Amino acid sequence: MRLREWTMEEQEQLIHFLTTNTWPFHGNAHPERDLIEKTIEEGGYESDEVKTFWVQTDDEEIVGIVKIYDLQDEIPLFDLRIADRYRGFGYGPQALRLITEFVFGLPEEKIRLEGHTRQDNLAMRKTFERAGFVKEAHLRKAWFSPKENSYYDAVTYGMTREDFLAGTTTPVHWEDEEHKTRKKKRIPDFPSQFESERLIIRMPEVGDALDVWNAIRNSLPALRNWMPFAQQQPELHVTEENLRESIADFITRKDLRLHLFSKETGEFVGSTGLHRIDWSIPKFEIGYWVDTKFEGKGYITEAVERLTAFAFEELGARRVEIRCDEENVRSRAVAERAGYELEGVLKQDSLSADGSSLRNTCIYAKIK
Repeated sequence: MRLREWTMEEQEQLIHFLTTNTWPFHGNAHPERDLIEKTIEEGGYESDEVKTFWVQTDDEEIVGIVKIYDLQDEIPLFDLRIADRYRGFGYGPQALRLITEFVFGLPEEKIRLEGHTRQDNLAMRKTFERAGFVKEAHLRKAWFSPKENSYYDAVTYGMTREDFLAGTTTPVHWEDEEHKTRKKKRIPDFPSQFESERLIIRMPEVGDALDVWNAIRNSLPALRNWMPFAQQQPELHVTEENLRESIADFITRKDLRLHLFSKETGEFVGSTGLHRIDWSIPKFEIGYWVDTKFEGKGYITEAVERLTAFAFEELGARRVEIRCDEENVRSRAVAERAGYELEGVLKQDSLSADGSSLRNTCIYAKIK
């Protein structure tokens, strides 16, 4: 991999990159063209204080972009962004190591390099750690999210010149750490794609939007009784936005939506995933729906069985649930075929998909 300096002649390419990817942990998750053009005009991407680089593979494929700023100071900062489709493949840590080499290779001999992120941005925090950066601060309610109109905790990571030159990582020793005995549950690393006998099961991509949109439209009569999202004809832009949110949730491990594709034809079959996650146990709930043209072929049962194994074997699950409307005979049959035990029925526990009546909820589960 390498960093290639961005030029003003690549303005359109920069705008396209920033507007076609999702940035859930930045102040503006979906920047618009006008704002980017104004920032470019004001020197926000190229000046004495700022340099911008494309992050490229050895085959010159662009996987991200980085802006390094405050270059006239002894302590520069940076903003690293990896494109949606390339997240989860280790490009972030590689890019950050290249950024570090660039900064500490400057003739001014910078003292340190630092970066900030939201406390729940687990992907970026892991990138810092894998590149040898040290967590140096945790600032409560210091990161404002305009979209959610709320504040989040922020964290700061840093790399000193001494550590860079020595190839070492020097942790910060906090006085209060000596009195802590409880260890936090670590979220395990796991792949974003795996397979069953007939299916490819992977995290969603923005490029799946048309497939998902068409599958929902084709399946509305069957889905409408059970799925709140199927109460009206979907709009493509809403499906795309929903996918962007799902990708962000997958990256941060809040929710693990997964798409199903036929190995034989490559067609989109349906959707499943692990929801209502409690990593402290860990426990998960499996949800699913299928394009009606693939109904009756056992794809969902196959996916649930594989996803159940994935949860127990890869994620260390102690409990996996399937919850469904008592009247949803097909969904209940999937749970039973996959070997889940009916633990109980919650009376008048939820509303019907259209919100018009109270329903009973069946709780199926497997435990370890």
